[in-house]
Amino acid sequence: MTTEKEQTTAGDWRIYRGDSRPHERVRRLPPPPPWRRFAAEDSSGGRRLGDLQRATSYRPDESLIDKVNAAILLRRPLLVTGKPGSGKSTLAYNVAYELGLGSVLYWSITSNTTLESGLYDYDAIGRLHETSLRGAGGRADTAEPPDIGRYIRLGPLGTALLPGDLPRVLLIDELDKSNIDLPNDLLNVFEEGRFTIKELQRLPEEQSRIHVMTADGGPRVPVDHGEIRCANFPIVLITSNGEREFPPAFLRRCVRLVIEEPTRERLAAIVEAHLGADARAASDQLIEDFLARRAEGALATDQLLNAVYLATSGSRPPDSSLADILDTVLRQIESPGAG
Repeated sequence: MTTEKEQTTAGDWRIYRGDSRPHERVRRLPPPPPWRRFAAEDSSGGRRLGDLQRATSYRPDESLIDKVNAAILLRRPLLVTGKPGSGKSTLAYNVAYELGLGSVLYWSITSNTTLESGLYDYDAIGRLHETSLRGAGGRADTAEPPDIGRYIRLGPLGTALLPGDLPRVLLIDELDKSNIDLPNDLLNVFEEGRFTIKELQRLPEEQSRIHVMTADGGPRVPVDHGEIRCANFPIVLITSNGEREFPPAFLRRCVRLVIEEPTRERLAAIVEAHLGADARAASDQLIEDFLARRAEGALATDQLLNAVYLATSGSRPPDSSLADILDTVLRQIESPGAG
C-alpha cells in the first residue's frame, strides 16, 4: 500500500478511484451525514447519534400531534400508515426523546414473526448444555441447577410491558409484513397489559422470583410467579406501508394515523433541521426537482436529504458528474400504479 500523502483538492471527492492501485484515501473520509452516525452514544439513554438526529429533526404537523396525544391519553396503540420513507418510524424516536422516555424498543416484523418472539425467548438448549456440563464427572445429583433467568430474554413487547413509573415507547415496525394471525394475537396483550412466562410458572415456590434479561440490554429484572403485568401501558406505535387490511377487531383498538407526503414548506423545514439554514437556502431547486419527480412516482424524504447533502457538503462531487449522481439518488422507489 502506498504511503503517498495525497492532498484532496476541490472536486477531488472520490475515495474509491477504480484504478486498482492501493492507497489510504479511506482514512480521510469526511464526517457522515448526521443521520448516518452509528458509533457514538449520548448520555441520556444510550441512543446512537443517528437515532438522536432523527428524533430532534422530526417536524410533525398539528393533526399528527393531536392523534399522538389521543393515543397516549387513551392508552391505545397508534397505527401509523404511510409510504416508505414518510417518517413513520422516526415519529417513535421523536416521541421518546421529547417525553424523556429513554431508548425506543424496536420490534421489526417479518412473515415469520410470532407473538411469543415479541414477548420473550427461552434458550432451552443453552440451559440443557450447562446442565450437562455441571453433571459431568458424576456431579449431577449435587450440582446446583443453572439459573434459568440467564436463559430467558424478554422481547421488545415483553420489555415494554415491564412495570415502571413511566411508560416505554415501543415501535412495532411494518406490521403489514406479518402472518395473518399476528394482529389478532396482539389483541389480548393490548387489552390485558400482561403475559405469562410458562417456563417460570412451572418452577417450585421457592423459585417464585426469577431475574430475567431484557431486550434493551439493561440490568436483569425480577419476575414473580412467571407473570409480567404493566403498571403504565407503553406508548405503542405500529407502522404499516398500507400493503394489507387489518381485522376490524384490531383496528378498533388502535388510534389510526395516515402520514401524508410533506409539502414544499415542510420539506424545507426538514432540510434545515438536518443540515442547517445554509443547506436550506441552497436547496430550493433540489426541492422543486424532488416534488416534480415525486408526482411521477414514489420518493422518500431521506432521498431529498441525501441529494442536498451531496450537493452542499464540502466533499461534493464536481459539477460535471453531480447531475448524474443526483439523478441516481432521486430515482423513484416505484412508479404510479405499482403496488
